[in-house]
Formats: sequence, C-alpha cells, structure tokens
Amino acid sequence: MSHNATYEVKFRRRREGKTDYKKRLALLKGNKPRLVVRKSSKKITAQLIEYKKEGDKVLAHSTSNDLKKFGWKLNTKNLPAAYLTGFLCVSKAKETKEAVLDIGRNTPVHGSLIFAALKGAVDAKLNIPFDKKALPKEEKINGKEIEKYLTSIDEEKFKKQFAEYAKKGLDKTKVSNHFQEVLNEIKKKYGER
Repeated sequence: MSHNATYEVKFRRRREGKTDYKKRLALLKGNKPRLVVRKSSKKITAQLIEYKKEGDKVLAHSTSNDLKKFGWKLNTKNLPAAYLTGFLCVSKAKETKEAVLDIGRNTPVHGSLIFAALKGAVDAKLNIPFDKKALPKEEKINGKEIEKYLTSIDEEKFKKQFAEYAKKGLDKTKVSNHFQEVLNEIKKKYGER
C-alpha cells in the first residue's frame, strides 16, 4: 500500500487561470519592471510593476476610465483609449526608462488593444522590446477609422446607435482631433519624459 500521493495540487492562481508561473518567471529573470496590460469588458488597465521579494511594487497605474478626467468622450474599450491608457501610465512613471511587456494569459493578437497600449507606452519614451508588425495601424490608433465609420452612417442612426456620444457633444467628424486634444492634455499635465 502506497503512502505518497502521486497527484500534486497546482497553485491556487494557476488553478483559477489567473497566473502562468512559467511565463512570469521568464519575465522576472530579465530584472526589469513589467508593463502589465489587462483588458476587461468595460476598461483597459496598464500598470508598471517592479518585482520585490516582499511582493510586487506598482510604480504607476492607469485605467481607460482615467481618461474621462482629461475630457475623453469616446468608449473606454477601443484602440485609441488603449493607446492613451498606455501613454498615461508611462507618463506617470518618469523614473522608469525600460520595461518588458506582460500580457498575462491573453493571446497576443497583432493589432489588438494590448499592442495599442504598448504603442502608447513606447511613444511616451519607454524602452520596450517589441515587433513593429504587432502594432495597430496609425489610423486605427488616432481614431480616424472610427471617424470614417461615424461619418458614413446617417444622422438618425448615429443618434440611435451612438446616443452616448451625441449626448456628450462629440462631433463625429472630429474624432481624431478629439484624440489629439486628450493626448495634449495628458502631455500638459505630466510633461515630456
């Protein structure tokens, strides 16, 4: 009769599907802070996190909901919002010069929200290794594609489908200008790196 169990219970966060410890260890071996980008059903979160023996230390944190403080009128779950969230997070942490991207258990899809946030971080002068093919196109990031769609639909459909935008007073022909205004507000508050 055997006295040793052959089954080993996995760590709780691994069982819950929250942490890939093999991937985490590989990221920590570089001894650099991590740009952690996560997406939920309503917002995008970007954090600069540094490993400490006592527990991870958050150097900077921002969500796409923070963009509303800078006058953001669009949805908080689109590519321009992801870019601005990454830019805002890195702008808050002026002392951090380099990092590695941590996408967690998300699948790396080229041109996705995660890589839009990465582009924002890189444009805010954070040194991160990446492949340029993974980044979304510029017209998707600055809102020109959204603007193109909004101008292609008639006014009645715009007021029905995008009632929140109409209520906030967003001019559907100036989405890219609105993006640039919010970006300039972030730069004005946190300055250049």
